[in-house]
Amino acid sequence: MSPAKRPSGGGETASSASPGGPEVEFGPRKLIRPSLADVRRDLGAPRTLSRKPVPPDQTNAEAFYYLKQMQSRTPVVVRLVDGEELRGWIEWYDKDVLKLNRENAPNLVISKRAIKYLYKEEEERQLRKRRPRPGEGEPGGSASGAGGRPAR
Repeated sequence: MSPAKRPSGGGETASSASPGGPEVEFGPRKLIRPSLADVRRDLGAPRTLSRKPVPPDQTNAEAFYYLKQMQSRTPVVVRLVDGEELRGWIEWYDKDVLKLNRENAPNLVISKRAIKYLYKEEEERQLRKRRPRPGEGEPGGSASGAGGRPAR
């Protein structure tokens, strides 16, 4: 940045003039600092170089799913870690357990740690309709040669 020059005019003093050349004056210093409004605006702007924010610990998806199944009393199948299957509907749940009501069997309080997965019974029925068991109309599934293939 070049220094600011004072225009020559009358009234110069000998102490302020530089010997052998034009007078050069450095004016009052200006602080180079953004205004507070600029700083606030920049804080709200997303930074492209920063990392992605850490996802929240709780998405509440599990709670939403359980509440929906509880309200509609949807029949579910619970597959435990040891391979056992339990059928019933969810009566209530909390952080560590859920209570499964069953027809003609005792109700159970099951630890979530013991659950491998669970699904709706309706999904099981739909899957069976789409994929017949071997030997039930599937080509090559039965020994009689039925299923639309000509006998050779």
